[in-house]
Amino acid sequence: MKKSEIKLVVSLDEKNVPEKIEWIAEDSLNENLKETKSISLSLWDEEKKNTLRIDLWTKDMTTDNMKKFYIDCLGGLGQSILNSTGDEYMSKETSKLCDNLIDYLKNKSK
Repeated sequence: MKKSEIKLVVSLDEKNVPEKIEWIAEDSLNENLKETKSISLSLWDEEKKNTLRIDLWTKDMTTDNMKKFYIDCLGGLGQSILNSTGDEYMSKETSKLCDNLIDYLKNKSK
C-alpha cells in the first residue's frame, strides 16, 4: 500500500498564536515548505460518528480574507458532496449559500 505524508508546520508567538503556517505534501511538485495564512482540516471520527476540526490562521490574516477563505471552503465542500455522493440537491444548496454570502460581503463593503 502506498502512503503519502502531508506535513503542517505552525510557528507560534509567545501567546501560542500562529505567526506562520507552512505545509508540504510528499507527492507535491514543490520541494520546499509553502506558506499559507490559514488551514481548515476536518477529520471524520468513525467511532463517535462526528467531525474533528482544526482551524488555524495567522494573526496577520485579515478578517475579510478569513471570510473569503471560509466561503471558498464551503464551495469546495459543495463540490465534494457532488463528487462523493452524487447528491445534486445538497451541492446546489451549498452553492446557493456561497452565492448569498458573496453577495453579503459585496453589499457590506459598499
